[in-house]
Amino acid sequence: MTKTTVAKWDFFEAAFTGPSAGNPHIDVNFEAFFKQNSRVVRVPGFYDGEGTYKVRFMPDNEGDWTFLTQSSAPELDGQTGGFTAGAAGEGNHGPVQVSHQFHFAHADGTPYLAFGTTSYAWTHQTLELQAETLASLKGARFNKMRMGVFPKDYPFNTNEPLYDMYEVDAEGELDFDRPNAEAFRHFENQVGALRDLGIEADIIIFHPYDRWGYCDMSPEQDFRYVAYLAARLSAYRNVWWSLANEYDFLLNTKPMAQWDRYFQIIEENDPYRHLKSIHNGDVNANYDHRKPWVSHVCIQNWDVKRTQEWRDTYGKPVINDEPEYEGDIMLPWGNISAPELVHRYWITLLRGGYAGHGETFMHPDDILWWAKGGPLRGEAWKRIGFMRDLLEEDVKTGLTPIARASNWPWSRVSGATDGEVTYIYLGEHQPIIWAPGLPQEPGDYEVDVIDTWNMTVMPAKIVDAPANHPTRHGAALRQRRPDAAFAVELPGVPNLAIRVRPRR
Repeated sequence: MTKTTVAKWDFFEAAFTGPSAGNPHIDVNFEAFFKQNSRVVRVPGFYDGEGTYKVRFMPDNEGDWTFLTQSSAPELDGQTGGFTAGAAGEGNHGPVQVSHQFHFAHADGTPYLAFGTTSYAWTHQTLELQAETLASLKGARFNKMRMGVFPKDYPFNTNEPLYDMYEVDAEGELDFDRPNAEAFRHFENQVGALRDLGIEADIIIFHPYDRWGYCDMSPEQDFRYVAYLAARLSAYRNVWWSLANEYDFLLNTKPMAQWDRYFQIIEENDPYRHLKSIHNGDVNANYDHRKPWVSHVCIQNWDVKRTQEWRDTYGKPVINDEPEYEGDIMLPWGNISAPELVHRYWITLLRGGYAGHGETFMHPDDILWWAKGGPLRGEAWKRIGFMRDLLEEDVKTGLTPIARASNWPWSRVSGATDGEVTYIYLGEHQPIIWAPGLPQEPGDYEVDVIDTWNMTVMPAKIVDAPANHPTRHGAALRQRRPDAAFAVELPGVPNLAIRVRPRR
């Protein structure tokens, strides 16, 4: 008999026939233990409907693996099998992990710079619209998508979902003790479609915008749901866990201790330790991201110049997934301009964090990207893709902000380094000459001026560093020595960046 072979960081699935009477989701315990040499990994199984039970495993090491099942149902207990894990395929770098404290990398060491977007309910739309969303993503440069498991009830997003996430009982009500396997199969298939595009699926487990009753499940139902989700999806290498969108708007029904327990259940049922975070609503209601089960900071806040403050406070990677959205709706968080969103992206990354994109343009059929996906109608996404391509040329670890306390310009502009490359983003400032942050010793450098909106990179005109540095603090500081070996002449327009790197 030929042994099954799967690639490293892909997933192996085994299916078994077991009890279908009663409620298998509650009545039957089912798990497997995967073994390679002396290493044993516990993996929870799940009921997939119609008497079928499944277990999925993502091998993180090449070679032969075997498994043994354990179950409260005799027909599921003691089942054995095995497979061979081969080399990872092209483009398969493994799951994303925290790297160098404030940044991310894939399991094989490939750097990962997060350039995310949001489409909360795209998997709950028509199949045609979902296909259009995937086509839009294929043509863009996003590598992370925030997406909810449950449908959403909110302005511009009031349609019924493609599937109910739980089965409907005889009275026509959702039975929150019986997940709808068809709905979860569809959801995980779309997670797989994102994986195939090289996009991380940032899965939002709870949110407050609900008319179906998902927010009102009991704590026990919530706990079973979180465990079920982890059992079904953890073997997908592109999964991230976001416990909630705007968790603080749910605290009246889900107190803080319950949120902590959700994190713990994920840890107990996700053997691969995918990234985990949680998202606030009120800008003053950040979760305590210092807790050990939180891998990175996920927030929403328009004041992106605070990025380094959050980084210093929590000591973890910072992703500001909602620095407000490009659009034209009435709500103020959804009507900033494309240049402003691009501006906030540059500030966030050069202050050591990562930012998120979203679009909220009015549409006669309420097809807003942030809610339902479909086509990208704005302009920011193109400039964000340009930024990603630009940074990935040189950034190998992640951007470290230039210390702001020691030099007054950095409280107003943004600068960061990674290895031998330095970026300076001037933002709204439009000087005609710039020297701070440039090399202090002569050398052979390649210096470029980047127009972040027009997406151009041009060699800079190098001039002598000015002998004096006038400042707003008066003449006493005017005679200090220059802090650069040279200066850059600029056209005096906003939203420029400077890149300095050794000549290649």
